[in-house]
Amino acid sequence: MDANRDEQLLKLISKGSKAAFNQFYANYVSFVLQIAIKVLEDRSEAEDICHEVFIEVFQKPLQYRPDKGSVKAWLAVKTKSRCIDRLRKHQPILVNKLEKLDTEQAIKLEIHVLMDIEKEILKNALQQLPKKQRDLIYGAYFEGKTQRELAESYGKPLGTIKSSIRYGLQNLRKQKSLVQWARTDRE
Repeated sequence: MDANRDEQLLKLISKGSKAAFNQFYANYVSFVLQIAIKVLEDRSEAEDICHEVFIEVFQKPLQYRPDKGSVKAWLAVKTKSRCIDRLRKHQPILVNKLEKLDTEQAIKLEIHVLMDIEKEILKNALQQLPKKQRDLIYGAYFEGKTQRELAESYGKPLGTIKSSIRYGLQNLRKQKSLVQWARTDRE
């Protein structure tokens, strides 16, 4: 899904656009339902949760904050949270139900979602860097070039390259505030 398109759909939903909501729903209903089925192990309950999640999206589309992660990650966290609430409501002891879950699959799903979130956060953080720092970090960490190779290819002194990479990494560390989305999403 295109992040900008999804954000635009949410803005249109906030203005009452049913067409935008229908498109958003079509884009994500199977994703939300899949998560709910894996957590609840009951299709009927999962469909109810899916319905609740999308009602909330329709009523409060501006809850999504792009600085806290992708739309997909936002929906995943929202769905899992609603599922856990449902489990607590139906069983006084949540532990019994959680023990029945196929924990290996649940963990794999969570890892997959978290990896997507981390990729999105890194991508967004890299986009915030000045182009020179972004290009050098990309060359050093994603293309595997040495600092000396980067200095030669850019025609700059090695010390300049090292400084630019160091400043770029410091700027990336400042972007860690993006990770806070998981802690504040339930507010």
